[in-house]
Amino acid sequence: MSSLSVIILAKNEEKNIGDCIKSAKFADEILIIDDYSTDSTVSIAKTLGARVVEHSLNDSWESQKNFAISITTGEWIFFLDADERISSNLADEISKIVQNNTYICGIVRRYNQFRHYTATHGSVRPDKVLRLCPKKGAHVVGRIHEQLKAPYEEKVLSGKLYHHTYENWEQYFRKFNQYTSLLAQQYVEQKKTIRFVSHILLRPLWAFIKIYLIQGGFKDGKIGFVLSMNHAFYTFTKYVKAYYLYRSDGEL
Repeated sequence: MSSLSVIILAKNEEKNIGDCIKSAKFADEILIIDDYSTDSTVSIAKTLGARVVEHSLNDSWESQKNFAISITTGEWIFFLDADERISSNLADEISKIVQNNTYICGIVRRYNQFRHYTATHGSVRPDKVLRLCPKKGAHVVGRIHEQLKAPYEEKVLSGKLYHHTYENWEQYFRKFNQYTSLLAQQYVEQKKTIRFVSHILLRPLWAFIKIYLIQGGFKDGKIGFVLSMNHAFYTFTKYVKAYYLYRSDGEL
């Protein structure tokens, strides 16, 4: 019978890691790749029976996930973020696929759940992410917004994956700043042309129109407007950072 390894990347996730691991208890192995947490993440994970390996992220989720794949013990892998939870229906569905050992790539539906408000449209609408596949031939590409790749037919699973998003705005903007900096650096490394008018002036406007009007952010009321504006500012910020990285050391 084939075995399954659930892979979780973590750093200072003591508020999330317990419930995350509990939702993955059906797996044969739960592997935590910890980026040298300074809180109780590691002790909680070990108490719950997870295997913990410390390894520096070094600002590359691609490298971190490929490292994780290389040291798993299962024939199948499933990537799970620390702030995500596998529903019981999804757990049953994954288990059946692994037991049958039919080589496919499993795409799951991810639903955002906020602690203090409800938003289900625009930038936080449910999305689909590839998370399950056989270990053989699997690899991850992309320094940021990385993607799992494997040479098998893709299938959308019916079970839900729940994403417990930001606890507060400080956490939101820390990740906002980190991601926009990494994307800007990636654009420079890829020698992507950044134009002031088309990228810095027009693309943020289009980002707002797309998220707020086309994808229905307005249906979520005030928070829908705020998240749509933030998405536009995210687009603006990553291009501003890249634009000035090309011209100087990034300082004003």
